[in-house]
Amino acid sequence: MQTTLLLTWATGYIGSHAVVAFEQAGYKTVIIDNLSNSSKDSLDGIEHILWYKPDFFEGDIRDKDFLRSVFSRYTFDGVIHFAGLKAVGESCTLPLHYHDNNIGGSIALFQVMEEYSVRKIVFSSSATVYRADNISPLTEDMPLGTTNPYGTTKLVIEELLEDLARLGTWSVIPLRYFNPIWAHPSGHIGELPNGIPNNLLPYVLDVAIGKRKKVSVYGDDYPTHDGTGVRDYIDVCDLVDAHLAAYKHLALWYTPINIWTGKGSSVLDMISLVEKVTGVTVPYEITTRRPWDLATCFASATRARELLGWQATRTLETSLENGWKFLQNQLKGYSEPV
Repeated sequence: MQTTLLLTWATGYIGSHAVVAFEQAGYKTVIIDNLSNSSKDSLDGIEHILWYKPDFFEGDIRDKDFLRSVFSRYTFDGVIHFAGLKAVGESCTLPLHYHDNNIGGSIALFQVMEEYSVRKIVFSSSATVYRADNISPLTEDMPLGTTNPYGTTKLVIEELLEDLARLGTWSVIPLRYFNPIWAHPSGHIGELPNGIPNNLLPYVLDVAIGKRKKVSVYGDDYPTHDGTGVRDYIDVCDLVDAHLAAYKHLALWYTPINIWTGKGSSVLDMISLVEKVTGVTVPYEITTRRPWDLATCFASATRARELLGWQATRTLETSLENGWKFLQNQLKGYSEPV
């Protein structure tokens, strides 16, 4: 019998790629999403790759009646939980909204999972759960602590899941990552934020296509090789492969796992690489630091390799080439199946 999984926020960027990966691995996926920061257009992109659309239900995970209506229609084996607001800066101005949506929604989801005896979950967590004074590369046994409401919501949800795992009936793996980038190699799905992008790479490409005038580089006086912040950028297809590996290795435990390449690149490095891939000059302006930014943030992927047999394989240049292809297809209204 085919294993059926529920994926939350799976019309979104990472979730849509996960749908493709899990379907191609033989799972049946069911998508729920409130479309607050995504679009049904991603379902068309998924269809171009798979040649069919997975089951989709529009609704909010805070609505337990909605969740029950979906759970009652399927026999789910487990859940891949992506749903949540995710902009660090926005969370600092809207903390109640983030706590209500991310924590409140997760509690409702976990309660309904328990009602239907669905107790296997891979949770999309974040590197923001690590204390700011930890020195990169980050490892899973380092102290936890947050500097912004978004990170706090991720940490609280991890703690909730750890409490559930202690019951001895739940299987839980939170995956901690940061800065997923770009697109499926088909060019049919990728990152296309609503409104002004919160992440660096979509913003840089917006500048490359002339949609925005310049990139703001927040600080050039960090203790890094060029003074700009260093982050670990991971290809979205590597990332969803990690979710697939994590689900296959779920057991009666709670095990947080870093999903990173283990290498850092600076803001100016990424702008330079975009210029190389696109052939377009990207104007930028150095401005003041943001209070929540760290100089360097990247992590060890040793546990992922040892427990899951996973490691990142795609290069930054390949990721950017796929992203540029996706963006060009969007600009052309490209819709022919590959």
